Order: sequence, then C-alpha cells, then structure tokens
Amino acid sequence: MSSIISIEKLKLESMLSMSAGYVLRFSDKSFHAFILNAVQLDINSRKYKINGTSKANRLRTFWDIEADATVGKLIEHMLLYHHANEKIKNEPVAFNQQLFEECLDIAYRLQGKKQLSDYTNEAIESFLKKEVNEISIRSLKLDSTAAGILQQRMDEVKKCLEAKANLSVIFLCSNILEGLLVSIATNHQREFIVSAACPKYKDTGEPKPFHEWSLNHLVEVAYDAGFIGPEVKKFNHSLRDVRNYIAPFQSVHSDFNPDTHAAAISWQVLKTAIHDLSVK
Repeated sequence: MSSIISIEKLKLESMLSMSAGYVLRFSDKSFHAFILNAVQLDINSRKYKINGTSKANRLRTFWDIEADATVGKLIEHMLLYHHANEKIKNEPVAFNQQLFEECLDIAYRLQGKKQLSDYTNEAIESFLKKEVNEISIRSLKLDSTAAGILQQRMDEVKKCLEAKANLSVIFLCSNILEGLLVSIATNHQREFIVSAACPKYKDTGEPKPFHEWSLNHLVEVAYDAGFIGPEVKKFNHSLRDVRNYIAPFQSVHSDFNPDTHAAAISWQVLKTAIHDLSVK
C-alpha cells in the first residue's frame, strides 16, 4: 500500500486528465502496454478492477495497493511521457509547468529520490551568491524619458531594500523588468514577434500587441530571442505572478507575505536582466 495522500491524488488526477475515467490519451491497449513496460505489472488484472474498470479507476486502485517505489516509478514515467507528448504536438496547448513539477515531486518522494524543490533551493542560493554588477539603466539603448523613469524606480528599490520593505521591492522589480522588456520589444519588434514563444490570438494566429503580454511572455520571448540569459528565465517566478497579490484582499487570502529572501531574489533577477541586456 502506498503512502500517497488525498491532496497528491487530486494534483495527479488533474495532471493526468482523469476526471472522465480516462488517463491522458491512452487507449485500453496502449494503457496496458505502457504500464507493463514501465513497471512489469498487468493493469488488466482483477485486483485493479475492484473499484471500477475504467482506466482512471484502475490507476487509482494501483496507487492504493502497490508499494511506494512502484507507484512513484509509474507516476514518473507517465508524467515524463505526458510532458514529452505535449512538447512535440503541433497545436499550442497550455501546459501547467508548476503542477507538472509538483506531481514530479510526488513521484520522487514515493521513490525516495531527491525532490525538485531541493534542487531549486540549492540553485537559488547559488544564484544569490553570484556577483552581478549593478548597471545604470541609462546606459541601455532606451528612450531617454523611459530610461529616466525606470532608473528613478531602481533608486527607489534600493531604498526599499534598506528599509526591508519586501513587498515594495518585489512590486517595483516586477514593474521595472516589465518596462525594460516592453521597451526592448518595441525597439526590436521583429525579433520578438517571430519568436516561437510569442503569444498569439487562438482564433487568428496573429501576435498579440505588447500591452497584452504578461511579464512571463516578455521573459520567455526575450530569452528565446537571445536578449536575456537562462537565469532570468529560470528565476523570474519571484516576479511574474506578483500582480495576483496587488489587491489587499487577494494578498491576505493567499497569505502572501514575502520575506527578505524573496526580495533578494527579485533584486538579483532584475540586476541580472539589466546586465544581460547591456551586453546584447
């Protein structure tokens, strides 16, 4: 019997599209073959049908009765298969990367493997220790008015860091990074629009105007076009969802109360982005 818990099952069922009795896009035949190949067990066996014969019900029973290591191994195989399949499909489909990583952590926990969060913590500390020289925004090739405004906000961020006004640091860093990337995108429209990561309207396939791009869109495209490096792309999660917490009620409801560590990550991301843009 595995140690998988209810909240983990909810995440996995969402990731594997199990609400209607299916599991991903497996047919009965491919479902059987996949599990047999992954863990050498027959999912058509009677013991997996005690709670129903649908693919989803058999998989739920598998989770309940098999050992942690076996369940974790199968979950990992399914997640990686799903991730690879989504990447190679031609049609654009929103893939929930955060949920995928949380589910992969479940698979790793069950197998006794080091979890993604552990790697992330190590990577963050290494990123924070990296020396990044502060570069004036005025040195970038931006409109002089925009550069002046953004530099003033940079100066304000430093005051907030000294005062340990962590929420203000994150909001300002997010705002400055967005302003920088919109300015860069405006000056290099072709490079941004032709990027494979460029957000487009589903009905027409036309690129969305820059004012409709999220910070994450701007970061993904700037990285794809070679304007920023992998560290900004990797760690911009500290900034990209900040708008979800601007409203006081949402901030309280979500228990969003960033500490000095979160503020330091945001500041390091912004400094790194400016450095990357300065050498482009």
